[in-house]
Amino acid sequence: MAVTRSFAAGRDQCFQQIEKLTNSHSLKGSESLCRLLRYLAEHSLAHPPSTVKEYQIATEVLGRSSGFDPQADSTVRVQAGRLRSKLAEYYASEGIDDELLVELPKGSYMLSFHHRSATTARQPLGVAAQPQLLKPAESRLRSWLLPFIVVSALLAAALVAITVLVVIRRPKVSETTAVGATATAPVALQIFWKPFVSEDDQPWLVFSNAAFVGRPETGMRYYHAGSDSQDTIWDHYTGVGEVLAVHNLDQMFATLHRPIRVKRGSLFSLDDLKSNDLIFVGSPSENLTLRDIPGSKEFIFQRVASGTRKGDLAVMNVHPKPGEPPSFLASPSGSPLTEDYAVIALMPGLNPAHSEMILAGTTTFGTQGAAEFVCRQNSVAELLSRLSLSNTREIKPFEALIRVKVTRGVPVATELVTVRDRTE
Repeated sequence: MAVTRSFAAGRDQCFQQIEKLTNSHSLKGSESLCRLLRYLAEHSLAHPPSTVKEYQIATEVLGRSSGFDPQADSTVRVQAGRLRSKLAEYYASEGIDDELLVELPKGSYMLSFHHRSATTARQPLGVAAQPQLLKPAESRLRSWLLPFIVVSALLAAALVAITVLVVIRRPKVSETTAVGATATAPVALQIFWKPFVSEDDQPWLVFSNAAFVGRPETGMRYYHAGSDSQDTIWDHYTGVGEVLAVHNLDQMFATLHRPIRVKRGSLFSLDDLKSNDLIFVGSPSENLTLRDIPGSKEFIFQRVASGTRKGDLAVMNVHPKPGEPPSFLASPSGSPLTEDYAVIALMPGLNPAHSEMILAGTTTFGTQGAAEFVCRQNSVAELLSRLSLSNTREIKPFEALIRVKVTRGVPVATELVTVRDRTE
């Protein structure tokens, strides 16, 4: 049975612990993980000898169709891994004194309920209790080991002192060095990213992974909702620009002393939208989740309906200022890409207590250029100078359009084209 013999409590106590978990700080923000936890608890306690299958979880909990293929879709395994991490996070923090432990062993979808023993009290899950008594042989070793440790410590202290002297003599790192090399982020970056570092929760970075149909070995194309079945979708891929954008943002947030969480767009849910600060990387043509949430209003991604550029993705300028064109287009799809356009937008989230950032080009290289733009001190300072900051230097919602120069598939320069203040 999933409940170990050392624990004498019944189903009621187990379900009370499940409810405590679902209402905890670690899990309350994710309804999908809470549903999964309740489902696994019910199954584990009601049918202890049996094993729940990935197909059951996918179709009965996660809303997948009857054509779900566990070999091609890792959603269940990903969600189980997230749940396993959240349980460990809970018992390492707010649940450190709980008597009843709930675990999801790796390689299984059956929950384990057991009583916290005295030796594991106040220790995170997965950390073995340390022995308190020395064996006789260990006691004898200790008599001569202590002087050795003291001498080693003195040598280590000497080495540290030498290292400190060497470091002090080295030239200081310039602010123009690579992102992540400095100890403190430039002021411009601190102001710009303040909405995403002022909360206790880590911001989510949601990157695009477009839906494809077909097979890699025979040819693939974008999924078309009107003619293709959802059962044939491949959502395993993303652009090189998105990958490098995630890398740049991760390094930049490290200078702000703030870790980020990364999620692919196909796994994004409304629970995430309501409960987190979010950074979307990729245009709506790739990052399909952007189609279902409030997005940019001044600069909108839209396919060209007619003419020689029919079908190409453009950024529509909804309210052009004098001298501005009504739309912005990257290099023609039939020629080498040398120019792209990207949108950078900050807006309130669906929950006004949270913020959203959109970094999206019409191509993957435009997206990379947008991410690099908001990670550089000089370009962010230029953008801030175009915005009207309050006396408290609080950044307000805005939309900006940048031009990205591309050479051989690499964004080599960015230019701020125009800015819109969303508070007007």
